[in-house]
Amino acid sequence: MAREIAPAVAGAERPPGRDTLPARRRPRPAARGNRPPAGRGPRRHPAWTPWLYLAPALMVLAGLLVYPVYQLGLISFLRYTQAQVSGGRPTEFIGFDNYAALFRDDQFWQVLLSTVLFAAACVLCTLAVGCSLAVLLTKVRAVPRTMLMLAALGAWATPPVTGSTVWVFLFDSSFGPVNKVLTWLGLSGFENYSWTYGKYSAFTLVLLEVVWCSFPFVMVTVYAGIRAVPPELLEAAALDGASTWRTWRSIMAPLLRPILVIVTIQSVIWDFKVFGQIYVMTNGGGIAGQNLVLNVYAYQKAFASSEYGLGSAIGVVMLLILLAVTLVYLRLLRRQGEEL
Repeated sequence: MAREIAPAVAGAERPPGRDTLPARRRPRPAARGNRPPAGRGPRRHPAWTPWLYLAPALMVLAGLLVYPVYQLGLISFLRYTQAQVSGGRPTEFIGFDNYAALFRDDQFWQVLLSTVLFAAACVLCTLAVGCSLAVLLTKVRAVPRTMLMLAALGAWATPPVTGSTVWVFLFDSSFGPVNKVLTWLGLSGFENYSWTYGKYSAFTLVLLEVVWCSFPFVMVTVYAGIRAVPPELLEAAALDGASTWRTWRSIMAPLLRPILVIVTIQSVIWDFKVFGQIYVMTNGGGIAGQNLVLNVYAYQKAFASSEYGLGSAIGVVMLLILLAVTLVYLRLLRRQGEEL
């Protein structure tokens, strides 16, 4: 009985104001071997440590990218023709004369306009086909979806020269199956019709080939974004009676906006620097250069006319245009999780 009363009496004898709750146990001191050294905090790596890991890749990129760009910019400020290449005349520094001659050339501005319009048409058609097929992939079963994905990836993996050669055969004026099928269907004017003779028909033919080998990237990327959309939103739209177009415009497009912006800018970069398709399908730029784009125009100036300085100036102009687009692309990549 005395043992039971003793704790209560001891608690009652505590001075007022003291907490009557039991005191927290102090942590036991760590073992001597586990104690951190006196006066030292957690070990921190220097700020340049990540660059040390990136150094091998940066050295490879410097050799494959920085040095060629430096040479391209250097040659654009020189008078560098076949005479200088063969050693018959010394190389002469002429400053911005190549750029002045380029900007005074009316053909350059025509080619630049054709390049911008052609790239814009390719981007719009690629996005339309890629997004439509991405939506189609969500509507079909597993077997047709797999077949469509494999077919699209096969077109994506085809080299530009190989794909262009196949398309030239398909649309050949004498032996091409496309003209034969159109003639068999009763369409007049397609017998022995040359698709590469006219300016707009040749650009249309090249556009079809570019879209054919470019839409798989858009299709796969947009399809992955669609699969990430919460299904509850689509079910709610279906219950409200929204059509497929209204669901895409009001729900899918806003949610896929970061992905759509990125694939658009990526397509602009690819389509703006098209070379192989134009060179192969129009035989170097078409009749009298009517199907020239900047890449083929620079090639003709540098190697066909032996004006390497002028060709380098065109390359620098293209580089600056694509660099501006690439900077926008990188900025959007950093803001992908934010509102665009």
